Amino acid sequence: MQYLYAYLIGGLLCVIAQILIDKTKLTPARILVLYVSLGVVLTAVGIYEPLVNFAGAGATVPLTGFGYSLAKGIEEGVGEYGWLGIFNGGLTACSAGIAAAILFGFLMALLKKPTSK
Repeated sequence: MQYLYAYLIGGLLCVIAQILIDKTKLTPARILVLYVSLGVVLTAVGIYEPLVNFAGAGATVPLTGFGYSLAKGIEEGVGEYGWLGIFNGGLTACSAGIAAAILFGFLMALLKKPTSK
């Protein structure tokens, strides 16, 4: 059942993003920022943690999950380092994902020839 819950919640988040792309004038970049910010805000008010516990990867893999990771990292950083944790907590928590995105982006740039649209 955990796989089904992850699929449904992750799919629902993607469907909402697709509807925003199709029915509004929001650009994908703005929707990206909206999702990450929404993940941070929902984590701060205590709504996103139960969703993560319920759906697992369905809630942590989409962009809202990145916001969740940032918020949890900042929370832990502030607990450990005080106000300095605001600056290093989120980056520490998300460093593996950021590094992977940079690495795979670089590899794809080497493998594929960019073309103009």
